[in-house]
Amino acid sequence: MEDGSYTIALVGNPNTGKSTVFNALTGLKQHTGNWTGKTVGNAVGVYEYKNSRFDIVDLPGIYSTNPSSPDEKEAIDFLRNNKTDSVVIVADATCLERNLILILQICSICENVILCVNLLDEAKRKNITIDTVKLSQELNIDVVGTNARDKKGLEKLKDVIYKNVIKTEFNCKSLKNGRRENKYSSNIDHIVFDAEKIYKMAVKTDCCQACCVDRRIDNIVLSKRFGIPLMLAMLGLILWITIFGANYPSEMLSSFFSIVEVKLTEFFQFMNISKFWYGVFVEGIFRTLSWIVAVMLPPMAIFFPLFTFLEDLGLLPRIAFNLDRFFKNAKTHGKQVLTMCMGLGCNAAGVTACRIIDSPRERLIAIITNNFVPCNGRFPGIIAISSIFMAGTGVFASLRVALIVLAAIVFSVFITLIVSRILSATILKGLPSSFVLELPPYRKPQIKKIIVRSLVDRTLFVLGRAVVVAAPIGAVIWIMQNTFIDGNSVLFYMADFLDPFAKIIGLDGFILTAFIIGMPANEIVIPLIIMFYMRNSALIPFDNLSELGDLLISNGWTLKTAVCSILFSLNHFPCSTTLLTIRKETGGMKWPVVTFLIHTAVGVFICFAANIIL
Repeated sequence: MEDGSYTIALVGNPNTGKSTVFNALTGLKQHTGNWTGKTVGNAVGVYEYKNSRFDIVDLPGIYSTNPSSPDEKEAIDFLRNNKTDSVVIVADATCLERNLILILQICSICENVILCVNLLDEAKRKNITIDTVKLSQELNIDVVGTNARDKKGLEKLKDVIYKNVIKTEFNCKSLKNGRRENKYSSNIDHIVFDAEKIYKMAVKTDCCQACCVDRRIDNIVLSKRFGIPLMLAMLGLILWITIFGANYPSEMLSSFFSIVEVKLTEFFQFMNISKFWYGVFVEGIFRTLSWIVAVMLPPMAIFFPLFTFLEDLGLLPRIAFNLDRFFKNAKTHGKQVLTMCMGLGCNAAGVTACRIIDSPRERLIAIITNNFVPCNGRFPGIIAISSIFMAGTGVFASLRVALIVLAAIVFSVFITLIVSRILSATILKGLPSSFVLELPPYRKPQIKKIIVRSLVDRTLFVLGRAVVVAAPIGAVIWIMQNTFIDGNSVLFYMADFLDPFAKIIGLDGFILTAFIIGMPANEIVIPLIIMFYMRNSALIPFDNLSELGDLLISNGWTLKTAVCSILFSLNHFPCSTTLLTIRKETGGMKWPVVTFLIHTAVGVFICFAANIIL
């Protein structure tokens, strides 16, 4: 570049649209760093303006310059170490008075500060008028108003950043060696006083219909009477859409992979490759991966966009608000609700999301208990079993299945609270920490952003990780099923050995073996059970629920077996992907082992109790 390269820090309170500004500035020219942040780390992006390169560092959201969490400390250290050519503070135009406290704090420790007042469209909707000229005069910094969603004001922001970093006298009141200085008292009382004074001088507000509408919605959504029932109804609707919306694309993918398998078979025959290697690669690895993709991809492609839609709309923090008192009673953190919601898509993603919890003790509790929430890999088995043994037939069968799955999730939340309370009183003893739970205004979801975030950042990321873990197990399953001793396979002997114990918890040896062998990927548990019962040499899918039901019943399944299988699916040990993620998040093998033992013990105890009661 002719004029050089500059580093710009993007900072602000959470829920100010900072990430939207970042995405609008950098487009696709961005990557994820290795800092702790929201759920996947810190983002760094690049844009070019007037022959100059600008590296934008999207720092984690902070409330003050006195850090209370690891990610806030990373952000403050970055600012204090003066690693930037300019600092852009993104503020929410609808609650500027609170944002001004952080703005004044950053101005007291940083030079070359620019204020980006974002969400001007929402401020206009709420009859809030901001005098950016007056604000600039009072703060002694450049102020730019933006509506990043519609990309309004971004060109002016780029121009202000450019003129700021090349040390021109664009609207500057004081310069020192070409860099602007803004000195404010670091005393919090003085800062609060200054924030109130500046806000009154630069902002005019009138009561508006939009504010009243938001309050009226919250009076219902956050009420003790309607809050939780509405939350359950919303979750039930999402589950119904996910479960039955995934049927057709799953069938299409299965048909596609069947065609591919035929072509692979022809290729192996043409190349005269031995039956052993054909079995390992086609009937083992390929069939396992194709089953996982066909079963896992469609539900995730539906669930994650719906989840992100709620997140963009502003409902997820309100779900955390409604359930906070339950987690407080369990001596754990209210933000654990959000990590559990993510766990419904994938427990590994839910474990990673636990980074949003500041307290190390409460973060560990959330990590350990996240697997009690059923992920979308366990849904196919739960749905199939409940459809055969519990939902019956008729027009409302699909609705009954959705209600059964919803009941299973509610039960998993109940178990999570109990285990969290026990952990809080024993190996992770301590008092629950306080935290700030900000309820953002209801916002119009950004469909394009939802699709990109949910499909690329979540669906494909989780699916890719599951495929990598499950590929080797496909070969192992085939080898074990096709290695015979006295006429029976290794897996048969394993199932026969486990059968007495499995009967105690309401299962049989084949079911328990399927759960154990299916540890790398929960999606293959049902195909494994089918393979065992049919004495097949490889995994095979089922054509319809009626055929599957006949197969299960002919092998001794009853309603008790179905209930215990669902309970064990809800409470058994985490999959390999989740355990590897726990190891990465905790930095060792101790907590993955503890998590494995706790979940196994809980699953065995619940199934044992159900077997006795039923």
